[in-house]
Order: sequence, then C-alpha cells, then structure tokens
Amino acid sequence: MTTMLWSRDGGGAESGVQGQQIEGAVGLKVRIHQRLIELLNLSLLDKTPRETLRQEIRGAVTQLLAEEKRFLTLPQTDRLIDDVLDELLGLGPLEPLLKDDTVNDILINTHTTVYVERAGRLELTGVKFQDTRHLIRIINKIVGAVGRRVDESQPMVDARLTDGSRVNAIIPPLAVDGPLVSIRKFSKVPIHMARLVELGSLTGEMALLLQMVVKTRRNVLISGGTGSGKTTLLNALSAYIADDERIVTIEDSAELQLQQPHVGRLETRPANIEGRGEVVQRDLVRNALRMRPDRIIVGEVRSGEAFDMLQAMNTGHDGSMTTVHANTPRDALSRLEQMIGMAGLELSPRSIRQQIASAVQVIVQVERMDDGRRRIASIAELVGMEDEVISLQEIFKYRRRGRGNDGVVVGDYETTGVRPRFLEMLAGRGLEPPPFPFTAGRKSV
Repeated sequence: MTTMLWSRDGGGAESGVQGQQIEGAVGLKVRIHQRLIELLNLSLLDKTPRETLRQEIRGAVTQLLAEEKRFLTLPQTDRLIDDVLDELLGLGPLEPLLKDDTVNDILINTHTTVYVERAGRLELTGVKFQDTRHLIRIINKIVGAVGRRVDESQPMVDARLTDGSRVNAIIPPLAVDGPLVSIRKFSKVPIHMARLVELGSLTGEMALLLQMVVKTRRNVLISGGTGSGKTTLLNALSAYIADDERIVTIEDSAELQLQQPHVGRLETRPANIEGRGEVVQRDLVRNALRMRPDRIIVGEVRSGEAFDMLQAMNTGHDGSMTTVHANTPRDALSRLEQMIGMAGLELSPRSIRQQIASAVQVIVQVERMDDGRRRIASIAELVGMEDEVISLQEIFKYRRRGRGNDGVVVGDYETTGVRPRFLEMLAGRGLEPPPFPFTAGRKSV
C-alpha cells in the first residue's frame, strides 16, 4: 500500500463507522466508504490517477471485508470497488444520500451531523465528514463546478449539482460552529401533474383547471413558503406549454426542468473577487425581452426584477410564470408591491397595484402542512381593482378538518362558488369547458 496516499493506520473493526448500520450491500458500501474516508490522505486524492487509486483501494477493501467477516466473489468485489471509487471521486459521504431516491433534502449541520428529509420528516443519519476541512473541500467541489467560489471573503454561496439539485452553503466566520449546507434534491424525472394528483397535492379537477390556465395563456404567480413545492409545481405547470412556443427561463441557480425543445436558460452571476461582473435577475429579465420569447419564466422574484417581470407580462408575453415567497395570496400581492418599490421608481401605491392587477391573472398558493405533505391550499383569480384594493376571487381552496390518528392532516378540496372569468376564452382556443360545476362548498375530486 503506497504510504503517501494513506493518512493513518487502519486500526481494527472497532474504529468503524459510528451511527446507523444499514443492512445489505448498500450498508456494506457505506461502511467501507466511511472507513476509507478516515484513512485517505484527502489532499492527494484529486492528484492520484484513477487506476492507481483503484489498486490502493483494492488492498484496503480486501482488509476491511476481512474485518467485516464478509466474503465476496471477484465480480462483487470489483463492483464494490467501482461504487466506492465513484463516491470518493464524487461528493464523498454525500454520494449514498444523493443516490437514495427516498431522500428529498440533505441538511448538513457542521461535519459531524447530517439530517435528511424523507416523506416530509427529518431523520438524523450516521453520515459524518472526517473534519471541517473535508466538508469545505466537498463544498468547493460543488460550487467550483458551476464557476462559483466560497471563502472568508464570500462565505455564502448558491449553486447546483449536475442533476439540477439546489445547494446553499455558508461557512465560517458567518457559520459559527462550522459549515452549514442545504441540498434540495430534484427528481431525475420531473414530477408531472398526474403524479401530484396521485400524491394528494391537488385534485384532478384542480389539475384540469390549471391546464386551462396555461392553455389560455394566463399569467401565473405561484406563492408559498420555503420548501412548499413552488418549483415542483412550476415544472409541472410548464409541461402544459406547447412545444412550438419559445420559452426563456431566468433563475439565480438553474434548476427548472422544462421538457420543451425551445427553451433558453439564463442564470445570474455573482461578482468576482474584485467585486465586478455581477449580473442580477433584473438584468436578465430586461435582456430576455430582446430574445423574442413567447413566455418568460422567472424561478423566483425577490426584488426589483418584479417590476420588469410585470412589464413583460403586460407587453405581449402572456402566459408567463414566476414564484414568490408568501403565506397567502393576499400576502403575495403585498410582497409584489414591496418588491416593485425596490426598483427605485417613483410610482404611487395605486399605480403599482394597477400594474399588478393588469399583469397577474392567477395566484396558486402552495403550502407545506405540519405533517410534511405539500398541498395546493388555494387557486385564486385576480379580477381588477376596487377603489385602492386588488380584487381577488378564490376558485378552489383546501379546508382543513383536523388530524388523523397517524398524524396526517385531514381535509377536503372545495369549490367556492366562483366561476373563473378566463373560462370565456376557452372556446376561442378550441378548448372544452370543464365538466364539473363550481357550486359553493362542493368537494372537489
């Protein structure tokens, strides 16, 4: 075994991975991977040729298998070594979690503690990093792949993985106890509306209505809290856009998974080490207007770009969509008003509200319930102004009834009695009206 690649003696089986022991082949791979992380000289890992590293690991794996009292055939051993190599040359201890399709979020609280979210519930894992330097090395590997950096001068960063998963990292001195990392995983195959109906996030009737919203080119604002499923719903809605339309997407970190063939993806850029070269969402929205888009999709509006987005919606880019952080549809309108104020324009409150009322036609409110499930809590239509107030009519709403014995929130989706105004446009687009009534208090199915 080449001594320069290994940082310390292997020790006995008693120094193996602490925490949960996962059974079977996956558990064996995780335990051996963790032991190799303890043994490797990480500073030389990236400089070592893959074949050399493979030979080094073969000897170590043979020794560790003996300690585990596990005997594998040669093909099984080769497969195990290949898996371990992929993990070592990938994102270290995170690889098993990234490959686990049941994990939705990975939350790293310093190098000693890693939580995951499964089915809306947080679970503590046995995954650990060797030390803070090891964790920072993994962070740098993630952000470096998308041309970003993280260091003491810029200790916060947003990035993405190759599959589109969203990553946020913050390191000392801002993170007092050690680096903190949040990874929001995205499905390799985007979740379509039929799957959301199957999961109970909305009903089939609501999905049909949202399809009509997109087909009639209504401008849509998706509102919700952090982790409520705004981006997932935006992806699902975008599937209803026709393939012959040109779409331009604008995001801080590119994560939308649109399936149409004619999509132009734009992403913001942070300032370089000299503090120059920053490109913000507002710059990209203005540039997108010159790209002849049929629809503009902004991943999330946070500040002055809200004004430019509304201008786009008002100037021929019907059917555009965006998301905003807010707890209710009315709060979403208030937040839009505040963000337009950040654009630095001298506009009266009434003028701003008129801009919003003429640009946005539908607000979809999504919510993550306290049982961890994500549901559409409301679909509402904007119908103009009454004096100084934007008129908002709820079409569908989720009425919570209580909790079941298993802790799951119990409730029903109901119609409110309001018939959407945009249904008048269906005939002109060759679409049939919905086959269900909008009677007040009717349970939606």
